[in-house]
Amino acid sequence: MSDNQSPRQDAREHPNHPSVDQSDRVVPRNLRQTGDPGIEMLVSTRVRKSPFFHKSFNEEGAWRCTVYNRLYHPRGLVEPEDGGAMKEYEALTNTVTLWDVAVERQIRVQGPDAEALTNYVITRDAAQIEPMHGKYVILCNEDGGILNDPILLRIAEDEFWFSISDSTLMQWLQGVNVGMDFDVEIDEIDVAPMQIQGPRSEDVMIEVVGEAVSEIPYYGLMEAEVNGCDVLVSQTGFSGEKGFEIYVLDAMENAERVWDPVLETVKDHGGMQIAPGHHRRIAAGIMSWGQDMDHETSPFQVNLGYQVPDDKDADYIGKDELERQQSLIEDGEYPFTLKLVGLKMAGEPIRDYAPDFWLVSDPETGEECGYMTSPWWNPDLETNIGMGFVPADKLQAETDATLDDSIYEEDLDIEFQVHLPDEYAEEPGEPVFATVAEVPFKESVNPSAREQAKLNARQDVEE
Repeated sequence: MSDNQSPRQDAREHPNHPSVDQSDRVVPRNLRQTGDPGIEMLVSTRVRKSPFFHKSFNEEGAWRCTVYNRLYHPRGLVEPEDGGAMKEYEALTNTVTLWDVAVERQIRVQGPDAEALTNYVITRDAAQIEPMHGKYVILCNEDGGILNDPILLRIAEDEFWFSISDSTLMQWLQGVNVGMDFDVEIDEIDVAPMQIQGPRSEDVMIEVVGEAVSEIPYYGLMEAEVNGCDVLVSQTGFSGEKGFEIYVLDAMENAERVWDPVLETVKDHGGMQIAPGHHRRIAAGIMSWGQDMDHETSPFQVNLGYQVPDDKDADYIGKDELERQQSLIEDGEYPFTLKLVGLKMAGEPIRDYAPDFWLVSDPETGEECGYMTSPWWNPDLETNIGMGFVPADKLQAETDATLDDSIYEEDLDIEFQVHLPDEYAEEPGEPVFATVAEVPFKESVNPSAREQAKLNARQDVEE
């Protein structure tokens, strides 16, 4: 640092961008724009292969992967020269697709106190979940940070499965129970899910497990058999499209016996295996743990305030802090520097995963002030869309909406600039304009609880 350079000036020039205010995080996100260095994935025994690994990579030709819950996860089936991820989007939204999601590990809590322990670690009320039904839930730490956002399945009165997102949960649950003495067993079980998603998914499932599948309610469960193997079927998914999940029991033995007839039926209906549809889940406003939120993110920052109930009497981890945050927000005092919003962006179509958290600037000052988490091109809306963290004080200054979930309910005349890589920029080196947008960008076939509440409110107004 030169003699005439202030510490703050030096900090602003740091390549990891401390000029973006992440003061409410202990470990800031690395916002250095390194791009894709073209590295290879090392396949070794330190990372597990799922029971579908051979099918996805050796037979169906998945050409790239990531690591999710310490398993290899396919993230590309169609080669870029053949249309890549956007070709997969077409299959998902027009026909039917099969996804390998064995990485969604099943953590089972079973025993006389299964409901009590589960109710203590989730924010929603576990007692309201009937056997053979599920809910989307979150687990928080004592600071209100989101540890995981699984689909919680209640298999029986005394048995719950946490179908987890990409963060370790089994050890957390086991650790919570140390000294608590809940009468339960907590372990990972040999169950591997696959997803069947798209407009023709119900037709596929009828052929695979029978007409009864049409009677499964959203988040409902059904026992079934595929090719002589026991499975559970749910009407759930990560796409916003019509969809189901098949949970293969004793998966290391039975996975391929279930996979083969399901994939064959998908192909018979004009479909294909694809990677999980992140392009479609973004349009639906579905978040990805580690990307849009993590253990330092409050639900009130990321459109999950509805997960913090007003009427849950039972104690749960993080309750005091979340209720404190909720009270502040209701009083107009937003306790975080950044908030996740939807953005519609100019620029060339973003047709693949972003390798960086692309920076967001305030067009009035030119200051870098936030970052994108999940950007993608949406062909239905004919624009780039995405979710990103922006300064809460700017949102509060330019809108009458309180900074709770209502900020997502309409397009707002609030502008930012996004620093896209040159391949997507309108002009190399120049940011593109973006406006705060309603989330979800595209309605889901099965609306979430928050979406449904919004739809009901609109209907009440119209009536």
